[in-house]
Amino acid sequence: MDQLRKALEQRELKSPDGLSRALLDLVKSEQLADKALLDVGCGWGRLTLALAPDTRRLIGIDRDERAVARARELALAGSFANVEFRVEDAESIDYRDLGAFDMVVSNLCMSDAIIWRASLALDRDAGLTFACFHTDQWKESGKVSSFAYDKSGLESVLRENGFRVEQIEVERDIVEFASMEEALWAVEGMKLKWEKDGRWDNYVAYLAKGGRQLTRSHLIVKARKR
Repeated sequence: MDQLRKALEQRELKSPDGLSRALLDLVKSEQLADKALLDVGCGWGRLTLALAPDTRRLIGIDRDERAVARARELALAGSFANVEFRVEDAESIDYRDLGAFDMVVSNLCMSDAIIWRASLALDRDAGLTFACFHTDQWKESGKVSSFAYDKSGLESVLRENGFRVEQIEVERDIVEFASMEEALWAVEGMKLKWEKDGRWDNYVAYLAKGGRQLTRSHLIVKARKR
């Protein structure tokens, strides 16, 4: 069980807001030293703080006050004077009120509203780089997240909002479990959320029929304002 626990933690199944290395590499492929970045839905600042050593200025926004408070503590502990965190709703604030940005980034916080607001805030050739949920995310739970996209649908939304897609790929990880107990342990941290929308019962039913998988599936995207 200890070996299984370690493997699952490494795959970040218990932390759906885990940071994708592919996303980090895409953002860092830009010359960040003279750039200002906005991280929408920053949570406790994992992506923001990972980029801080390479970037001139960063602002992270999230509507979760406790997450933002934690992000501020971590920024202070790391002596990141170029980082600021604010309690804001990424789907309602005008990003232009926060200043001028060369890139908008996000780790698993994306919607049509965010893409539209990023389009308003970014100048020509400025980047929008993010990871978002793919429609196969937790597909064994029997429901598609309202925040999930398929590849073609996301490409359409980006084009409609004045972006050209430079890269879009599916990052998928399917875990196989040896027993129903192991599978339930893997999603224990999501139980309360899943119980509210029926996904927990769906997943238990799937396991009871002999299913032993759980799919983590994200889209990793790099787009640029036309």
